[in-house]
Amino acid sequence: MLGEYPISGRRAAEICASVERAVGAGDLEPGRPLPPMRELAARLGVNPNTVAAAYRMLRERGVIETAGRRGSRVRPAPATTGRDHIRADVPEGVRDLSSGDPDPALLPPLARVLADAAAEGDRAPVLYGQDPVEPALARLVRAELDADGVPDGPLAVVSGALDGVERVLAAHLRPGDAVAVEDPGWSRTLDLVPALGLRTVPVGVDDDGPRPEEVRRALAAGARALIVTDRAQNPTGAAVSAPRARALRSVLREHPETLLIEDDHGHGVVDVPLHPLAGATAHWALVRSAAKAYGPDLRLAVLTGDAVTVDRVRGRQRLGPGWVSRLLQRAVVRLRTGGAVDPAAVAAAYGRRRDALIRALAGHGIAAHGRSGMNVWVPVPDETGAVARLLHAGWAVAPGARFRISAPPGIRITVSTLAEEETGPLAQAVAAAVEAGPLRSYV
Repeated sequence: MLGEYPISGRRAAEICASVERAVGAGDLEPGRPLPPMRELAARLGVNPNTVAAAYRMLRERGVIETAGRRGSRVRPAPATTGRDHIRADVPEGVRDLSSGDPDPALLPPLARVLADAAAEGDRAPVLYGQDPVEPALARLVRAELDADGVPDGPLAVVSGALDGVERVLAAHLRPGDAVAVEDPGWSRTLDLVPALGLRTVPVGVDDDGPRPEEVRRALAAGARALIVTDRAQNPTGAAVSAPRARALRSVLREHPETLLIEDDHGHGVVDVPLHPLAGATAHWALVRSAAKAYGPDLRLAVLTGDAVTVDRVRGRQRLGPGWVSRLLQRAVVRLRTGGAVDPAAVAAAYGRRRDALIRALAGHGIAAHGRSGMNVWVPVPDETGAVARLLHAGWAVAPGARFRISAPPGIRITVSTLAEEETGPLAQAVAAAVEAGPLRSYV
């Protein structure tokens, strides 16, 4: 049943770890059945309750699924394998447009602000029991949220947007609950949901955000949460428009018990306004990361939401990391108040590169999407062939399989560092790759 891979361990945690290692290494493939609990218990010489506990841990982590008398099997997309493994290796000399990273030239220098923040810490050290949110950051963020029409709510500081999303999901949901997610959508979110033992329900996306009729269908079918990217959606560049926001709020009011999570992914690097959905349901959260504007290694995001949600997030945070470094929080305050980044200039730079590529592709008869942010999404009939042909032509792009559940094939092109003189040759290469037939696998 398990081929050559032996499950080992005497305790539930050891058995669980053994299975996870095998799944992560590819020794247990998606769909592979696991032994019945009593059979494995006899083989390992342990109590069946120990194996039952191990299987329960694996289900909660999204590694396996159980279907009654049909037993347990490795999930079709186990969380330990991760979508990040679906990528094209970039050989030397190939132009890499697959990363999703911001342009380093548009990121601010951090040495001075970190030194100033450290000096302030020397004068007034942060000790245990103090407020986990830097007061100056709280005032600044609250003013920005008020200006964007986000309802009033308490604040928490988390270690990036995904950390915030995970904490909010864990605060309200239990293994087996369903979560409506954008499709195509952020690959890390699509991995995170099953890793928490939750079920993903795909919701289609167009340039204006999630399609209301698909959100309605997902919530009516029992999805307990909805995750929405407000701006610069990864990978499509979608941004929730004012009419779409009104339609989505109307759908959410039909399901007021829904947990709403908004990721304002493009804050600080886009020039389209925010149209928040927050407040349409009893429990909600909106998270803003510093990564795109100030650099991915600045692991800080600010989260607001209803009082119950934020209290649960902060309470659980106290039991783990405690707080996000106030030194980093003070550095972000200095970055925002010191003019280290000109958001309008950054948004314009990304917009020029994005729009130039979309126009060039249109000249070849290829429709592409990229309303905001630093990525362009190109629907293609043969994703594998397109990625492989582009790689042979000297361009590395991200395969759409990293970002899809049931959406049609596509490729994601990161334009953050795309030079003007590269746009024409890239569009020509994409056109040739799309028009040609399949070539070979890119994985």
